[in-house]
Amino acid sequence: MNSHKNRHNFSALLLVFTIFSFSLMFLRFSQIMVRGEVNGEDLEEKVERLYTRNYTLQADRGTIFDRYGNPIAIDATSYKMIAVLTDKWSTEKNPQHITDAEAVAKIISQNINLSEEKVLDYLTRESDQVEFGAAGNNLSYQTVSSIKEELEEQNLSGIIFEDKQKRLYPNGTFASHTVGLAQYTGEEVEDTEGKQLVGVMGLEASFNDLLTGENGKETYKKDSLGYLIPSLEHEEIDPINGNDLYLTLDYKLQTHLETILDRVQQENTPKRVTATVMDAKNGEILASAQRPSFNATTLENIDASWQNLLTEYTYEPGSTMKILTLAAAIEEGVFDPNKYYESGAINVHGGTVRDYNRTGWGWISSLEGVARSSNVLFVRLVDEMGHDVWKEYLDAFGFGQKTGINLPNEQAGTNPYEWPLQKVNTGFGQGISVTPIQMLKAFSAVANGENIVQPRLVAKTVDSTTEEESMFEPEKIESPISKETAQLTLDYLSQAMDIENAVARGYKKEGISIAAKTGTAQLVDSETGAYSTSKHIYSVAALFPTENPEYIVYITVQEPSYTEDASYGSEVVQKIYHPLVDRIIDFNDDIEEDGSSDDNIQYVTTPSYLDLMSTEAIEELENSGQQYSLIGTGEEIVQQIPYPDTPLFDDQQIILMTNGAATIPDLTNWSRNDVLKVAELTGVNITFEGEGYVVEQSLEEGSYMEPGVEITVKLSSESNGEAEADSSATSENE
Repeated sequence: MNSHKNRHNFSALLLVFTIFSFSLMFLRFSQIMVRGEVNGEDLEEKVERLYTRNYTLQADRGTIFDRYGNPIAIDATSYKMIAVLTDKWSTEKNPQHITDAEAVAKIISQNINLSEEKVLDYLTRESDQVEFGAAGNNLSYQTVSSIKEELEEQNLSGIIFEDKQKRLYPNGTFASHTVGLAQYTGEEVEDTEGKQLVGVMGLEASFNDLLTGENGKETYKKDSLGYLIPSLEHEEIDPINGNDLYLTLDYKLQTHLETILDRVQQENTPKRVTATVMDAKNGEILASAQRPSFNATTLENIDASWQNLLTEYTYEPGSTMKILTLAAAIEEGVFDPNKYYESGAINVHGGTVRDYNRTGWGWISSLEGVARSSNVLFVRLVDEMGHDVWKEYLDAFGFGQKTGINLPNEQAGTNPYEWPLQKVNTGFGQGISVTPIQMLKAFSAVANGENIVQPRLVAKTVDSTTEEESMFEPEKIESPISKETAQLTLDYLSQAMDIENAVARGYKKEGISIAAKTGTAQLVDSETGAYSTSKHIYSVAALFPTENPEYIVYITVQEPSYTEDASYGSEVVQKIYHPLVDRIIDFNDDIEEDGSSDDNIQYVTTPSYLDLMSTEAIEELENSGQQYSLIGTGEEIVQQIPYPDTPLFDDQQIILMTNGAATIPDLTNWSRNDVLKVAELTGVNITFEGEGYVVEQSLEEGSYMEPGVEITVKLSSESNGEAEADSSATSENE
C-alpha cells in the first residue's frame, strides 16, 4: 500500500513538474514570438546577418592629372596570388585545392618572376595555403587573366586571387612632396576590404575630401551551405568615385627639372635644393621640385624629409630680396642709377654693414652697386625711403603671411622688425625668414606691376558623376608698385647683368633679355648662434623676357659640395638654371613655329606591350627607335615600366619583364631611377654604393634574380658624360 501510494505521489509530482516546465517553455516561446528577441538580441536581425552577405564595392579615388591630362596619381587594382594546399574546403565534385602541383607550377612560372622549381617548392609545402612573396603580389589584371585562362583550359584548381585598390604614382619622383601620398590607414593595411585611401601629404591631403569617393555595397542572401538564393532580393548600391584634379604642372617640364636635380644631387650633394617655375601672369606653378625628395612608387628615400620645402622651409633669402628693395626704392623716388656713393662699409644704427668683399670698389654708381650686389647701397636705400615705409612694402609683398596656396602646413615666415640694424638688414635679405612660395608671389609684383598674382597648383576639378568642371581662376591683389616702376626695375636688373664683374652675369642667355638677381645667404651656426662663414644658401631669381615677363624661375641650393665644373655656389645654381631656362625657351620657340597653343599639347603615351610575344615587342621597339631593356628570357611580356598609357619621352628607357624567372641585364651607365624600376618589377633588393651612374654590379648579366636576392650596384658621377658645363659662369661671393 505504501509503495503504491509513493508511486502515485511521485507521478503526481512529475505531472505537476512537467506541466510547470511546459508552461515556462510556452511562456518563453510566447515572449520570443511576441518580442522577437533573446537575451536582448533581435532574432530577425541575427537570421538576417546569418544568411545575408554584404560585399563592399570599392570606390575609385579621383585621378590627379597634369595640365594636359597626363596621369600623375591614379587608382589601380592589384592582385595577390594564393595557393590552397588543403582539401578541407573541397568536395569530390568541386575541388578547391591544388590537385596537380607540377602542371600548376608550370603555368605560374610562365607568368610571374619565379622559376618552375621555386613555384613547385611553394606548392608542396606543409600548409593550408601559401603566398608567393613579392613575385605573387601586386600582379596586374593582365597577368591574373592569363593565369586564370590557362588554369581553366587544363581544369586545374587551387589558385585564388585577392584584389585590392592601391594608389599608383607612375612617374616615380615627380613633384612628390607637392602631389603627396594617399595610403590606407590602420595597422592591418593588407586587409583593404571596406577601407579607403586617405591623403597623408601634399595635394592628396589638401583635397582628400574631393578625391575620396563613396564606397558602394552589394547585398545578397545565401543558404546554410553558402549557395546564392536567386529567388530572394539582391541589392546593389553602386560606388561613387572621387572627383578628378587637374594641376597646373607641365609633365614634360617637371620631368626635365627632376632629371636636372638628380644630376646635381649626385654630383654636388647639396643639403637642400628647391627649383620652381611660375607663370608670371596667372601664378600657375608649371614645375616645382626639391631635394631631398622620394620615389612615390617605391617610397625610396621618403624618410629623408617629409617637409615640402616650397611652403614649409623658412630661411633668410639673401640678396634676391634686393629685387624688391630696388622696386620699392624706385617707387619712392630714392633710386638714381647714376648717383655715386662710396662702397665698402657703412656705419649705421650702432652697427657696421659691409659689402661682400669688405673693402668695396670705391666710389661707384648706384647701377653698378646693383650689378655688384652691394649691401651698402641697399642699406642706404632703406634708410632714405624710411624704415616704416619699407615695412609697409614688406607687408604688401606678403612677407610674414601665408600665401594660401593649397598645400598643408604652409609656414608664414618671420619678420621681427624690432631693431634699427635688423630693419635695414632686411633690405639685403638678412634678419627676415621667408619661404620659396612667398618669394615667388612677391616677385610677381615686379613681373606684372600693379598686380600681385596668387601662386596656385590646381587648374580645375572634374566631377566624376556629372563631368562638370570647376575652374580655379587666377587671383590678383593690388601691388604696392606701379607698372612703370616694375618695368624700370626689370630694365635696371637686366642692364646691371651687362656690367663687367656683375655677379649675375653668368645667368645671361643668348637671344632673350632676362632680369636676374643672385643671392648668397649666410646660415646661422647652431653652436655659436652667429652667422656661419662656411654654410650658405645660394640662389637666383630670374624674370623673362624683360619686356613683358611670362616666367619667374627661382632656385635655391644649400651647402653644396664642389666639383671641377662647379667650384663655387653660383656655378652649382647655374647647373640647374641653364638647362631649365633653355628648355623653357625651346618650348616657347616650338609653339611659335607651329602656331599651336600650349592648351592643346598632348605628349606621346607609352604603348602597351603586355601579352605580346617578346620577339614582337622587341621588333616594335627597335622599329620606333625607343630605348629598352628586357628582363628575363621568357616568350611573353608580363610587366612593363613606364606603365601603359603614361607619358613617354624620346630619351626614356622602357623596361620589359618576361614570364618565367627573371635575368638581370647589363646595368652599366643606368641611372639610379632606372635601376629602381628593375627592383619595382622584380621584387629584388638592391643596395646602392655612391652616386651617379652604374659602373659595377654584383650579379653578372644574365644571372637569375628572384625575389629576396641581394644585389649591390656601384655608382659613379664620372661614368656618364652627359652633365652640362657652362662656360659663361662667373664668380660670386656676396
